[in-house]
Amino acid sequence: MAIGFTTRERTMALTPEKKVKNAVVKQLKLLGESVYYFFPATGGYGRNGVPDIVGCFNGKFWAIECKAGKGTTTALQDREINAIRNTRGEAWVVNEDNVDA
Repeated sequence: MAIGFTTRERTMALTPEKKVKNAVVKQLKLLGESVYYFFPATGGYGRNGVPDIVGCFNGKFWAIECKAGKGTTTALQDREINAIRNTRGEAWVVNEDNVDA
């Protein structure tokens, strides 16, 4: 039995936001083992509005909210981003235009 993607998974197109997330992960992987990051799963058990990717680099906590096109953050996302910044963490909102910046 071959292990791999199903036909459905191979034919599903990436959403524009998923493309941004993939570009962010590509940049993070360039940092190797010096960066720790994960995708928090909220699914009703966590906090709503938590950014898509959170991590630590050089002792600094950071979070990234990925958007596509002119996608804007929600009030809950703004609350979480501000909470991170108010505690001296870094938080960014990225899209296709600034993901490589």
